[in-house]
Amino acid sequence: MKIQAAVLERDNIKSDFEANKALTVRDVDLEAPGRDEVLIRIAAAGVCHSDLSVINGTRPRPVPMVLGHEASGIVEEVGAGVDDLAPGDHVVCIFAPGCGTCLPCSEGRPALCTRAAKHHGVGELMTGHRRLSMDGKPVHHHVGVSAFATHAVMARRSLVKVEADIPTHISALFSCAMLTGAGAVFNTAQVMPGSKVAVLGLGGVGLSAVLGALAAGAAQVVVIDPFQSKLDAALSMGATHAVTSDEHTVQAVRDITGGGVDYAIELAGSVRALETAYDCTCRGGMTVTAGLPHPDARMPLNALKLVAEERSLKGSYIGSCVPQRDLPRMFSLHQQGKLPVEKMLTHRLRLDQINLAMDQLDNGTAIRQVIEFD
Repeated sequence: MKIQAAVLERDNIKSDFEANKALTVRDVDLEAPGRDEVLIRIAAAGVCHSDLSVINGTRPRPVPMVLGHEASGIVEEVGAGVDDLAPGDHVVCIFAPGCGTCLPCSEGRPALCTRAAKHHGVGELMTGHRRLSMDGKPVHHHVGVSAFATHAVMARRSLVKVEADIPTHISALFSCAMLTGAGAVFNTAQVMPGSKVAVLGLGGVGLSAVLGALAAGAAQVVVIDPFQSKLDAALSMGATHAVTSDEHTVQAVRDITGGGVDYAIELAGSVRALETAYDCTCRGGMTVTAGLPHPDARMPLNALKLVAEERSLKGSYIGSCVPQRDLPRMFSLHQQGKLPVEKMLTHRLRLDQINLAMDQLDNGTAIRQVIEFD
């Protein structure tokens, strides 16, 4: 079938994405779903910094590629072997699914699935196929999703069924932002009630971490970002203190918290932010990073402080989540008003505005934006 999709045909575009036509909306061919695959109609797709990182070369990926990894949709057709989804079902897309059989999956850590990493790294679905093409040549899938398109074929394991009464522009934001941000709080850090938390980087994932910290019962939630508008947004959501990113950040956090936070969650995707997060923690504190810096980035570390002060540093990919387990829990918290993800949604756009969305994300004038197709 013919679909419309936003295609990245060249990478390392650093800025001015609309002027440079970083993504082009093209007619693309989409094959029918094969075994263990599902065709969905995309309803809404969130615009995440991870998409921007592919465009600007921070996260190198093969091109041409249809971007987009945070999305919700409606099932239109199922391939052979899929008997637990049917046309009309509402689904959320998962960019880090588990195969269920490799060692990390058997340990309950599907985000570290070796099979998914192998196939997604070269632009394939987890089934090992590419179902996209253009002008007779293959087009790569973005982490098995490719949601900046009217339709997508995905591996069954890249989808989680959700209730149809959840608005699609809301459920899409749980696909990445909430799983990654709140998951880093709930699963990776395991934040305790009454604790002190700092969140660095207030995009959609960072604000999801703020909401997660509040839902977990943190007594102090200190937010750190260079943009005042994002600090104000976090304060409006319940953050207790806001600090502007500069050379005085660490001391300011230590003064506010009486010596540092118990947990620092870094979501800015830069080494400098990670160093700041680490220095903001108290003795015995934990730093969690879910940011994605360039693969060549390196962080210097005071090894003595790591040992003598019993600090810990942990990575978190998609919030260390098991999506089939964690999404229903998070939707329940949302229904209780404890994860009001809609408060971070600043723009609802069309597919032909995708480069505008990237510019707004890059210059800090947007937090979470959604491309809507319905």
